[in-house]
Amino acid sequence: MRIDVVSLFPDFVRQCAAVGVVGRAQQRELLQVETWNPRDYSSDRHRSVDSSSYGGGPGMVMMIEPLRAALAAMRDAAPEPAHVIYLSPQGARLTQGRVEALAKLPRIALLCGRYEGVDERLLAHEVDEELSIGDYVLSGGELAAAVIIDAVGRLQDGALNDAQSAEQDSFSDGLLDCPHYARPVQDALGTVPAVLLSGDHAAIARWRLKQSLGRTWLRRPDLLSQRVLDAKSRALLDEFRREHASQGQAREEPSRQDDAVE
Repeated sequence: MRIDVVSLFPDFVRQCAAVGVVGRAQQRELLQVETWNPRDYSSDRHRSVDSSSYGGGPGMVMMIEPLRAALAAMRDAAPEPAHVIYLSPQGARLTQGRVEALAKLPRIALLCGRYEGVDERLLAHEVDEELSIGDYVLSGGELAAAVIIDAVGRLQDGALNDAQSAEQDSFSDGLLDCPHYARPVQDALGTVPAVLLSGDHAAIARWRLKQSLGRTWLRRPDLLSQRVLDAKSRALLDEFRREHASQGQAREEPSRQDDAVE
């Protein structure tokens, strides 16, 4: 897969994409990340890429011509058509499902805005999709581009040492991930659940699904409202709720006794 990034800060993008799983994916030639600086395509001696906004108001707006020229050079650099994404808080919310769909494309291009944004005419004619990584405003699209590069890059076949890692991630099946534990078994902070030490793969799978359902119910109930649970999942979620309620009562008992002593 190839990802092209149009950005005023190409070094930042390249550095983010050079480490970890994404860096390894590039070394394995599973992923190619290229950058394009609009300043290189500016037509004046100051390498201008922005101007004041028509209608007044604070801030500058990125101009059409340098971006259009950068996008044209980007498209001509490889034969595959590029799906162009503008990174904007006004875009659709990025989800794991959208990441998985993007990861199947041969080539995407990420357009990083700065200042007050990009001339609307360029967005209307040169951009295929707008995406947002959250309901907040950043100084530019580079951090959002790094997020998409990482999320998409790690899904390329062979990028992860264990392919099941991606299958078991949060949101991969519409649920949050279950808790995970590492050595040692016993620590002052607690003990690893016995079921994970049992070697009973069926019991471990059942526990993990129950914890995944329970965590989603506690932290992201909106995700559960979008799913139709089968009978097994409903039973496991009910079991988690009962256990959660009993644990809450157990924590309250000592405080009640302390109040009585006082």
